[in-house]
Amino acid sequence: MICAYDKVYLDKARIALGRMLDFAVYDLHYELSSFFELFIESGVSGRFENGDFHLLVGMSGVELAYEVLDCAKVPYERIKSDYTLDRSAEYWTGWALAYYQWETALSFARIIRAVPIQEILSLYSPYHEMDIRQFCDKMNELYGKANPETNLKRLRQSADLSQRELAELSGVPLRTIQQYEQRQKNINRAQAEYLAMLAKALCCEMEDLLERTVRVS
Repeated sequence: MICAYDKVYLDKARIALGRMLDFAVYDLHYELSSFFELFIESGVSGRFENGDFHLLVGMSGVELAYEVLDCAKVPYERIKSDYTLDRSAEYWTGWALAYYQWETALSFARIIRAVPIQEILSLYSPYHEMDIRQFCDKMNELYGKANPETNLKRLRQSADLSQRELAELSGVPLRTIQQYEQRQKNINRAQAEYLAMLAKALCCEMEDLLERTVRVS
């Protein structure tokens, strides 16, 4: 699985996103969903998820929050941050979400369309006491429920092809295509040859066929 950016930036990125949400809610008095929408609409989320190190390691969470407001052209007055000793549920939400986005390489917008930020916040108890992999496992479950169709099926239908037509066009066995679409087989572990054949038939990249979820051992 290809991660969103180099792991060397991950710890600082998680802290920055967590602190950004904490500051936005408790100091700037934004509603969590509203500020996260600004984060996405401002374009800052795209820079963040694509590994802009100026954001990931060059800014604190407070500076990141102000960057969102600047890019969204929202007027504001700078205030002194009121740091708390205890990490808030909002802080944990950003901290955990940054990890999930990094490892899946899904965009924040796509994740939030499937699992709203308030629903992620509601996972704070009990998941903040668990290993991050257990949080990722739960996110995989929620994301899968919101996106029941595989990328392969979506791309095949967009191309207006039946499973049989795709099999004939690509050379991949019909039964194999059915198993991938029904998730009886994991397409992430498919032979590179099959992925290449399917991608060519569907006029897409091989990566577009992969299911972007965290593999939990």
